[in-house]
Amino acid sequence: MSRRVSDDERRLWGHVAATVRPLAHEPAPGLALPPPKPDANLARPDAPKGPLEGIEPGRKRRITRDPAALEARLDLHGLDQAKARAELAEFVNRKWAEGERSVLVITCKGVMGDGVLRKRTPEWLGEPGLREVVAGVSEAHAKHGGDGALYVALKRRPKR
Repeated sequence: MSRRVSDDERRLWGHVAATVRPLAHEPAPGLALPPPKPDANLARPDAPKGPLEGIEPGRKRRITRDPAALEARLDLHGLDQAKARAELAEFVNRKWAEGERSVLVITCKGVMGDGVLRKRTPEWLGEPGLREVVAGVSEAHAKHGGDGALYVALKRRPKR
């Protein structure tokens, strides 16, 4: 009894076949597969992959030293990932629309410094919905929560 080969299996075999070299004096295998189709779930090379840069040093120094530089705070303590992601997106978009330039997002360190929200928040800020308004992300100074919080620099709103 035979079954159909799935697209994932074809893609995997295509990758394996493309990286295998025949041994000396042996003919290459006769099985030729069509090139793998691009997977819609994989990131395109030209697609933004998240905030790759931190906040520029001068701006981060101003945020750290000047209490008025942090215009708003969002505390994600006790939220699950879905709720935290939704709160983060709504908060960042609202603060950007209000013209604010820097905010503090408190993620919590998690158990043994390995918190899920701490890890995922920078990823969420780099997704297409928020990438357009986020200029950079950096770990907060100890007085603002240290590695349990993030400074988020927002881009300027375009003038109308």
